Amino acid sequence: MRAVIVEADGGSRGNPGPAGYGAVVFADDHVRVLAERKEYIGVATNNVAEYRGLLAGLAAAAELGARVVTVRMDSKLVVEQMSGRWKIKHASMIPLAEQGRALVAGFDEVRFTWIPRAENSHADRLANEAMDDGEVVGTVREAVAAGHASGDEVAVRDSAADDQVGRAVSDTARVDDAARKSAAQQDARDAPSARTTETPTAQQVSHGPGWTGTIGEPTRLLLLRHGQTALSVQRRYSGRGNPPLTELGREQAARAATTLAAKGDIAAVVTSPLERARATAQAAATALGAPLRVLDGLIETDFGDWEGLTFTEAAQRDPALHAAWLGDPSVPAPGGESFDQVRERVEQARRDLVARYPGQNIVAVSHVTPIKTLLQLALGVGPSLLYRLHLDLASLCVAEFYPDGGASVRLVNDTSYL
Repeated sequence: MRAVIVEADGGSRGNPGPAGYGAVVFADDHVRVLAERKEYIGVATNNVAEYRGLLAGLAAAAELGARVVTVRMDSKLVVEQMSGRWKIKHASMIPLAEQGRALVAGFDEVRFTWIPRAENSHADRLANEAMDDGEVVGTVREAVAAGHASGDEVAVRDSAADDQVGRAVSDTARVDDAARKSAAQQDARDAPSARTTETPTAQQVSHGPGWTGTIGEPTRLLLLRHGQTALSVQRRYSGRGNPPLTELGREQAARAATTLAAKGDIAAVVTSPLERARATAQAAATALGAPLRVLDGLIETDFGDWEGLTFTEAAQRDPALHAAWLGDPSVPAPGGESFDQVRERVEQARRDLVARYPGQNIVAVSHVTPIKTLLQLALGVGPSLLYRLHLDLASLCVAEFYPDGGASVRLVNDTSYL
């Protein structure tokens, strides 16, 4: 029976304001760090951020196979509410507490303990790093709202299809020096202290086991974006709509399938239920001779009333909401879902794949937002990645998830085979 210690924290600069959480899982000796989690969650209160830190810590403990968990937090409210001694009165706390209880039910025993803030410094540091990451998102959001692109069209879209959050400004626009400085500081915090002997190519980013000491064989996800559709050509939001692949899209799928077949050693192909993804996945499964499985969690974002609109049309239709949606992952599209909601189901899909295919290679065919979210989870970064990373149609990314909670990103946006 494996016992671990979870320490979690959250904070909000403004309460409510830009918020983030941090969580760390220690071995039962309270020395060895088994996993870390942190995330900028947009505008929220301290209490919401603290609950989110708890949920992340419990999820990480579950991924590690822990059965007995001691939770240590400096939030009296979260500890007392989760222990059942305080009533939950605020509406925003109820669903978070329910999620916490659902996670608790998966362990043999969970103990909640309040600790002074000074004893929670590790989780507090992670939470502050997450909030620092949010400053980058805020700068991009301000640039979009202020028309910082100096007259050029401000676009948050992929060069193709349904990339709803590709580039936040046009190629001629430049985010100001503060944003670049913040990003550089974040990179410096995340970089390893020692150099590796290999230099990654321009398309590769690694947080690999050579740096982090992760153990065990990872589940390797080969993340393939679907091929071209008619909405891709027109650069329109394409979420739950179901356009088929174009002739070029089918050709892209075939070329990707040939490349994957050459790699070999792939246990299965999983796909979003939408037709454009299923057709791309079927080409890969046929070329590989591998089973094909539909996984609903890999479906694209529900853009609601913005489905089928261009970026400009959506911004003109709902200017304030569209601007808020660009910078705050908790804000849903009208009649649709938020990126936070997307992350929850994608995280569940990731857990399902890691549990079902331990130490195996899996092709996962999906869409821009779920693929970016999986890369975000692997890198342990905030939502700024959603707004900064460009993914082409039928491009390939590779992410690995280890049984001890570690992760690596091996490849991003490879289109060399097209």
